[in-house]
Amino acid sequence: MYKNLRLSIERKIPLTDQEWNFIVEKAEFIKLKKNEYLQIQNSNSSYEGFILKGAFKTYILNDNGTESVIFFSFENEWMCDLESFYHQKPTTYNIKAIEDSEILVINKTNKTILFEQVPKLIQFHIIMVEKANIAIQQRLIDVLNKTSKQRYLEFIEKYAHKVDKINNRNLSSYLGVSHEFLSKIKKRC
Repeated sequence: MYKNLRLSIERKIPLTDQEWNFIVEKAEFIKLKKNEYLQIQNSNSSYEGFILKGAFKTYILNDNGTESVIFFSFENEWMCDLESFYHQKPTTYNIKAIEDSEILVINKTNKTILFEQVPKLIQFHIIMVEKANIAIQQRLIDVLNKTSKQRYLEFIEKYAHKVDKINNRNLSSYLGVSHEFLSKIKKRC
């Protein structure tokens, strides 16, 4: 069970069966229906998670009540509100299933215990945090330096197999454009 999680970890570090069992013991399986929340903005509940099935959007709700989608996350990807998880602060983002989803999560306390039981997971943790920081930096560079059309074309290329799961409202929010402008971009492409 959870073969893809083990494969994800073992791409970076080898695991014994005993080490794998420690991980499984500390992880919690969560099943969410479409539009259910894994995390709500400004709550005190944050997880690090590995998506077994489904898709999520990570977004903030602005003062005017509009959503700004920061990231989409799909099967076999890791997802986390980094500041909230690692510094135990109220959550910054909403994390919502955009389709029926299954995710394995771990809380900060159990992750600390895992680091003691399986110290080489610290190396994996560093690799994950580096990858997350690179993704955040790339997202910022893209927003600042690329046109919405360029961002759209790169997004559909990167997520060709998932783009049909994302509605226009979420995609336009992610791109930072209106629904109408997204429609114009799609017509031109």
